[in-house]
Amino acid sequence: MFIGPLEVTSCHIYYHNAQHLDLEIREIITVNQWKKMEEVCDSSAAASSTVQNQPQDQEHPWPYLRELFSFSGVNKDSFKMKCVLCLPLNKEISAFKSSPSNLRKHIERMHPNYLKNYSKLTAQKRKIGTSTHASSSKQLKVDSVFPVKHVSPVTVNKAILRYIIQGLHPFSTVDLPSFKELISTLQPGISVITRPTLRSKIAEAALIMKQKVTAAMSEVEWIATTTDCWTARRKSFIGVTAHWINPGSLERHSAFALACKRLMGSHTFEVLASAMNDIHSEYEIRDKVVCTTTDSGSNFLKAFRVFGVENNDIETEARRCESDDTDSEGCGEGSDGVEFQDASRVLDQDDGFEFQLPKHQKCACHLLNLVSSVDAQKALSNEHYKKLYRSVFGKCQALWNKSSRSALAAEAVESESRLQLLRPNQTRWNSTFMAVDRILQICKEAGEGALRNICTSLEVPMFNPAEMLFLTEWANTMRPVAKVLDILQAETNTQLGWLLPSVHQLSLKLQRLHHSLRYCDPLVDALQQGIQTRFKHMFEDPEIIAAAILLPKFRTSWTNDETIIKRGMDYIRVHLEPLDHKKELANTSSDDEDFFASLKPTTHEASKELDGYLACVSDTRESLLTFPAICSLSIKTNTPLPASAACERLFSTAGLLFSPKRARLDTNNFENQLLLKLNLRFYNFE
Repeated sequence: MFIGPLEVTSCHIYYHNAQHLDLEIREIITVNQWKKMEEVCDSSAAASSTVQNQPQDQEHPWPYLRELFSFSGVNKDSFKMKCVLCLPLNKEISAFKSSPSNLRKHIERMHPNYLKNYSKLTAQKRKIGTSTHASSSKQLKVDSVFPVKHVSPVTVNKAILRYIIQGLHPFSTVDLPSFKELISTLQPGISVITRPTLRSKIAEAALIMKQKVTAAMSEVEWIATTTDCWTARRKSFIGVTAHWINPGSLERHSAFALACKRLMGSHTFEVLASAMNDIHSEYEIRDKVVCTTTDSGSNFLKAFRVFGVENNDIETEARRCESDDTDSEGCGEGSDGVEFQDASRVLDQDDGFEFQLPKHQKCACHLLNLVSSVDAQKALSNEHYKKLYRSVFGKCQALWNKSSRSALAAEAVESESRLQLLRPNQTRWNSTFMAVDRILQICKEAGEGALRNICTSLEVPMFNPAEMLFLTEWANTMRPVAKVLDILQAETNTQLGWLLPSVHQLSLKLQRLHHSLRYCDPLVDALQQGIQTRFKHMFEDPEIIAAAILLPKFRTSWTNDETIIKRGMDYIRVHLEPLDHKKELANTSSDDEDFFASLKPTTHEASKELDGYLACVSDTRESLLTFPAICSLSIKTNTPLPASAACERLFSTAGLLFSPKRARLDTNNFENQLLLKLNLRFYNFE
């Protein structure tokens, strides 16, 4: 039989023979909403089926009057009803199908005492609503089952913008017919944003994001940056990231990317200096950047050597002294002499003040990479070590090559060990350590027999016992180096003060290994010599030493060298005095008192605070908040990062965006989308 139609706005539901259900869905609805609608439809159909399957004597047209009248039959346009109150007389009354008014008249005429009861029954009928039969055929609306949410075009466009930015999708995505169909299916009547409009929206969003980053950094006193260069698809870029420490919580905050700008021409020191200076000026942080961390590239080193703040200070002092000497010599000659100079020569002279760059910090991770790759090769001067090294790593390289070039070889490795061999990366030394450690892991977890089977399958000679011992010693020697790399590459929990204690502990751990090594003593000596050579200038830098002392985790316990500690303590005392002097000047009440403030005896509050800090037993960073002057100096000295890994992470994301299919992407659009992706917390899509 046919029941329907049952309409639910955009869904037309038809029941055929009470079994077959035909659905035409013109809106996308959630699974839970659809289940809810099905429950309503099923209950409605069940109710209808119950009524239709009743026996003929129970199909009462007005069930609420069943206690007064019984149904006896149908006569054309009327129902035949029998009055229950007239029994045992068989009194039959005809009532039109549209209204039981004749039944009421019968009650009024023959049974007036039951009129009140009749009215009560009809009143209950009006309150409850229509009968089950009537309700089963009533058309339902989707709004009665679940609410329909209508989304505005502005909201849809913002969602598309967020989708393109977070997923690093091409702008051409909005032109795909399938994407347009998806949006129109989800929200009919909405037109998808065009590609030119999308580009302009992303440019506007990038501008807003930069303004918010600038505003956030304007509230910070000291900022550190990391910088590096990157080349891809025959285009070169310079990336800059910014980092600072919140003075209230002492947590490190990062604007993950300030810029990733195109570099044209040769990467000379002047080009690099100009690019960095422009980026600092764009965000109004030229006077706030205390340090910039880069790798040891020669052009970066020269840029900071020529235009860095330390170089400018030295040249300024030298010129002032030369000027004083010249003036004193000229005083005896009179003032009538006039000296003429070549103006073009003066204008062309490079005085180092064309750009203003902050202090430079070499990337500690890059230096450790050089120690582990370049300096470690000096151990090959030992013939016994050289013979074992070349034999072991020759077999390792054969395993790495075959497992990475052949699917069958990779399957053979996985079937034996449930692991895959790792292949070293030429630009990352710790990848070599991880690759060697994976071979040792397979031997430890799956057994030496599994490693032997792998070598047999890949047709590589098996390691003999001496070679396995050498490989184990090499990994144990390099493990502390890899650990220090992981520590210094972090962004959130690492400050500049971690640098010297980490390198010092690395040197101590390598020294202790001498007693337990049989083959790799030359490697330890080479690493120790490399660390001493490449980090010597940092152990002589009083500011870096002070940064370590001003961290509660280390203080003065990280080294026993009193000369190193004295350098750092002298720096701290000298730089705490200006802070103490500023407090005294702030408490004076007149210009005369300010002018003669230096004649007053100092309070030495800062020195007492320093002694209290050194005596404090707490090693949490929150303990710094108890010592305001120490905390302020600690934030300043520890704001720089010991490594430029943050900039390398920027380029990793840039590589995902600047794919081969998007090699023709405009550099401005590339930078805007990249910065928005990395700085999402500085942009609200609402």
